[in-house]
Amino acid sequence: MKHLAIVERWIVALLISSSFLIPLRGFGQSLSSLTAPEAAKAAPDANKPDPLKRNTPRSAMYAFLEAIHDDNDQLAAQYLDLRHVRPLAKGPELAGQLGLILNRDSQFIVGRLSNNPSGNPNDGLAADRDKLEEFQVSGQTITLYLQREVSGDQQIWLLSFDSVAHLPELAALATESPIEKRLPEPLVRNRIFGAQLWIWLALILAGAIVSAVSRSLARAFLVLIRPVTTRYSRRLHVQRLGAAVEPLRRIVAVTLIRGAIELIAPPALLRDLLLKLLSLVFIWALAELLMVVVDVISDTVTARLDVRERAVSYSALPLFARSVKIIIGFIALLAVVGAWGYNINTILAGLGVGGIAVALAAQKTIENLFGGVSVISDKPVLVGDFCQFGGQVGTVVDIGLRSTRIRTLDRTIVTVPNSSFSTMTLENYAKRDRMWFHPTLNLRRDTHPDKIRAMIAAVTKVLEDHPMVDSTGVPLRFTKITLQSFDLDIFAYVLTADFDQFLRVQTELLLSIVEASVRLSVEFAVPIQETVAPSFSDLGVTPTPSNAHASNNAPVAGR
Repeated sequence: MKHLAIVERWIVALLISSSFLIPLRGFGQSLSSLTAPEAAKAAPDANKPDPLKRNTPRSAMYAFLEAIHDDNDQLAAQYLDLRHVRPLAKGPELAGQLGLILNRDSQFIVGRLSNNPSGNPNDGLAADRDKLEEFQVSGQTITLYLQREVSGDQQIWLLSFDSVAHLPELAALATESPIEKRLPEPLVRNRIFGAQLWIWLALILAGAIVSAVSRSLARAFLVLIRPVTTRYSRRLHVQRLGAAVEPLRRIVAVTLIRGAIELIAPPALLRDLLLKLLSLVFIWALAELLMVVVDVISDTVTARLDVRERAVSYSALPLFARSVKIIIGFIALLAVVGAWGYNINTILAGLGVGGIAVALAAQKTIENLFGGVSVISDKPVLVGDFCQFGGQVGTVVDIGLRSTRIRTLDRTIVTVPNSSFSTMTLENYAKRDRMWFHPTLNLRRDTHPDKIRAMIAAVTKVLEDHPMVDSTGVPLRFTKITLQSFDLDIFAYVLTADFDQFLRVQTELLLSIVEASVRLSVEFAVPIQETVAPSFSDLGVTPTPSNAHASNNAPVAGR
């Protein structure tokens, strides 16, 4: 009993202690729950959208230039780190100076800035710092930087405070250019879409001059290349070279206009738009030029093909050329999207998923397509070939990308899907270099051995004397002695691949063999058929006079 009392006291003590420990543990958890959200709130979110679009260096400068374009210097000042600027009222003035500096700098292209919230990781700078632009002032290089800062729970990009301090030194770059000082005031003062009137007139004039120059260069190119194309017209394909002139002209024009833009120096946003248009024209002109090269190669290969390889020239080569053109166009499209500053990885991922869906939906069509490519590339048969396929014979009429059409001996057209045709065992009779002549001569069983020898010698001489027969080796063999005949097998080749000519030669040979058999009095065996009429005794019937009379008139046996 004493021991039981001790145990009971220990149990009570454990229960009391546990009743205190449980609230303490809950209190600790409550403390962690109170402190953890504060820590989470303190961490800024780089992906949280900023109302002023300052999440990436590129978006921040686009928004800044748009504010400058709208003459909203107060808004533009919010893209500058003004912590060390006193008084703060100078912020809009500094923002206006930066806008003028960037708009007048023909080398500044806002589209080159990083569009990554973390900035450009390959510029050799700190992770929170990106280069904006550098300028030459009085022989010194001044570089402006963008700095990633924390604003509340967001990460934003601003012009760094040390770069803001350099803006007064760059103020000289924001003054009128020498060209503007010589122009009438209305051309400088009036603006259209944020650009001065003289800039629009200069761009239009430059476009007209470049267009005329590029057309003149294109005509000169045709004049210079004409003697070469006349001499080597089959190889160079004059019509294809004519098609290549226009893309070349656009490439030259884009290059010249790009130089004119650097001289005219339109505002940054207009400059960015013009450069995007020029990149579109340049990349597409280059793609068209590559497509013309693909056509020239296709024409050259087609000209060297055999006439009977129509399947290759009509189906495979156009498909291959079209596929290469589609790939070139797709790459050009991606290049344009990339040049415009968009992320192409998302587009490629979406196209990959879409491609899988299309492949699954068009599985049979793709299977027939690859079967057609296999038939066309392996060339087991060509158009016009007489072949045996799947237990049928016929002449190949057409080999397409989806199916192959064959005209049978009944003059019907059989269409076989290429997925099946490519797996069939094909016997191409048109590929024979010679044709097998192998009839069997069945001599009567009562033919004397001397006549057999004479017949062998006569038939061998017929084969050896004919100019169209290859009788090397043993052309005639005594192979079998059956119940009805002595068998002589002929094994020779007629030296032709033309079936009609083979039939004529076969007729001549068979007639000569028949003439030899007549001359030697050798007869051919004829299959014997016996017809036996059963007697009345075999049937167990007693003949009556009428039956007897009928049986006397019935045939008994015949051969």
